[in-house]
Amino acid sequence: MDRNGKALSVLIVSTLAFTVCFMVWMMFGVIGIPIKKTLNLNATEFGLLAATPVLTGSLIRVPLGMWTDKFGGRIVMFVLMMVCVVPIWLIGYATQYWHFLVLGLFVGVAGGSFSVGTPYVARWFSKGRQGFAMGVYGAGNSGAAVNKFIAPAIVVAFGWVLVPQVYAAIMFGAALLFWFFSYSDPVHLVDSRITWREQLVVLKDPKVWKLCQYYSIVFGGYVALSLWMVQYYVGEYGMDIRAAALLAACFSLPGGVLRAVGGWFSDKYGAHAVTWWVMWVSWICLFILSYPQTDFTIMTVNGPSTFHIGLNVWSFTALMFVLGIAWAFGKASVFKYISDDYPENIGVISGVVGLAGGMGGFLLPIVFGVLVDFTGIRSSAFMFMYGVVWMSLIWMYFTEVRHAEVMGRHSTDFTLRDKPTA
Repeated sequence: MDRNGKALSVLIVSTLAFTVCFMVWMMFGVIGIPIKKTLNLNATEFGLLAATPVLTGSLIRVPLGMWTDKFGGRIVMFVLMMVCVVPIWLIGYATQYWHFLVLGLFVGVAGGSFSVGTPYVARWFSKGRQGFAMGVYGAGNSGAAVNKFIAPAIVVAFGWVLVPQVYAAIMFGAALLFWFFSYSDPVHLVDSRITWREQLVVLKDPKVWKLCQYYSIVFGGYVALSLWMVQYYVGEYGMDIRAAALLAACFSLPGGVLRAVGGWFSDKYGAHAVTWWVMWVSWICLFILSYPQTDFTIMTVNGPSTFHIGLNVWSFTALMFVLGIAWAFGKASVFKYISDDYPENIGVISGVVGLAGGMGGFLLPIVFGVLVDFTGIRSSAFMFMYGVVWMSLIWMYFTEVRHAEVMGRHSTDFTLRDKPTA
């Protein structure tokens, strides 16, 4: 098989593997609902349960990215998937809250697959096609939506206990497919004489931390809301778990699948322009989503007049759909920044940026739970995200946008490395 054929095969099986890993990573977003009822958990405890796998998947991303640079993505991805099979299976036998938390930490290793596959896939393609290739691979985020299709059906038909057993079998099969249809190229490895300390020197670059900030919104927010939305629909609109999961997938599915389109746009129009408009669309959607269900009573000349303001389930779902599309584009544009500015250290940088995004995905569900327990307002989750995006827009404007023309014939991709001096 020629190089182009190998590159295509690597892209397909890597995307499949990442989809399965992401599906497993998001498992508690669905099975956590019956577990919450069984164990009588409050919103904060549910948030911690759903987010625990995200913690491990975030913390392990940096070493996984470095191992990918040194040993190659094929072997690292295969070992990672096989390591997850047993703890996934054991979740079905957990009976206490701490059992789920501990096993969730082990299952969370699956979330680190992103920092393995991103550099592995990117190095098989030319620089002009890397944004698209990483976008296709990143479409594996749609595993969050796949989880919402598969898990509720199993829960309703057989109970939540069967879900981990089915997912363990799927993970094992996907690992074998990946191994037999992927390839290695020694040219892609970083010089083995380069130490971890030397690779981590790049963390002194402040541009890396700015990319972390962007990604903590578009990926961290995506992960957090993917975990949070099923129980939000159940609580806010009184839906059963199957209908809630189906509507929640209207956010998760485009947020994953359209990442490939975001990669194409980033290749064509530049990472900066795409990221800027993503932030603005997010700001508008979150502003509307933040408004709680409210009843107003106004004293008029004819007596009191009462009316209601609030999103119904369909307008809420439409806004979540748009937000999912925006964040799909944003996830791709951030990694286009990385492939443009750090072609020799994609593994390490993607691991660091992925860590920041993953930590956002871990902390946000816990924050959402605390806010709901404290305020009693479910939309407080969106209020918090609105504030984060608002601050990010201000920071992005003063550090990047005011120096560049975002639209028009003179617009160019204002990358972080092109920042002019005052």
